[in-house]
Amino acid sequence: MSKINRRTALQAGIISAGAMALLNSCKVVEAGASIGMQAAGLSSDQADSVINVSKKVAKTFEDFTPEQEYYIGRTVAANIYSQYKPYTNDVQTEYVNLVGLHLAQSSDIPETFGGYHFAILDSNDINAFAAPGGFVFVTRGMLQCCQHEDALAAVLAHEISHVQLKHGLRAIKSSRITDTLALIGTEAASNLAGADFKNLVNLFDESISDITTTMIGNGYSRSYEYEADKSAVKIMDQAGYLNRGMGDMLSVMGEKLKPGGTDFFKTHPSPKNRVEELADSLNKSTTVPPVRKDRLRQKLLSA
Repeated sequence: MSKINRRTALQAGIISAGAMALLNSCKVVEAGASIGMQAAGLSSDQADSVINVSKKVAKTFEDFTPEQEYYIGRTVAANIYSQYKPYTNDVQTEYVNLVGLHLAQSSDIPETFGGYHFAILDSNDINAFAAPGGFVFVTRGMLQCCQHEDALAAVLAHEISHVQLKHGLRAIKSSRITDTLALIGTEAASNLAGADFKNLVNLFDESISDITTTMIGNGYSRSYEYEADKSAVKIMDQAGYLNRGMGDMLSVMGEKLKPGGTDFFKTHPSPKNRVEELADSLNKSTTVPPVRKDRLRQKLLSA
């Protein structure tokens, strides 16, 4: 993993801001202070009490504040852009954002700290990513798997589900959380500076690496992907889209994907297995309205 001083000024600024957001969390500061008290000498009972409190707080630390989640997601987004070029087509980008924002309003988390943002990546890879806080990316290759708007809705709803289920945040190793709590616990947050602050920034940087590596390199667990699919079907139903769009999109994807490839197959279960997992949820007897087929062709295929 590259060091923070090798990142662009933008990424470094975002990481520093994210680290400061962690410092501003009252729960984290209070938990860190409790851990730091151990250095002063405590009885066994007091030490046990501190450990119990620390464990409880460490668990709640996984539920980052909306502001913290935003800074984490924004940094992950910067990392994605370092690996993929953005596709600068205003018509297509606006269309994807309109569909995505409509779906987000029908999700369990209709608003995030910095709002939802949908972007197209200039790549023929068939893939899509969602960073914490509502940053969603879809490749041009993925868009080619969508034959109508309901299929596009399935892709975006799946990524929105990753956001609301906080799958990205859960990719952060628990040791990062423990180390952060211990570091802040050494002294008051207001006094944290110099080497300690750099260490905190590095911990934040490593947390971003955990998420990015999971999203792009290793992929989420099969259970997370199936969970996101089921959530996506629910979002589509609530947004007025036909959930058969999920099956249609996965069918086309299954035809286009090559086993052993470096794109979607590397980070997701096979489309066939995903369709089988959703067999009882998808309604294939309905027909997608022609207007939603024409709209996608006009906005994505001819723009």
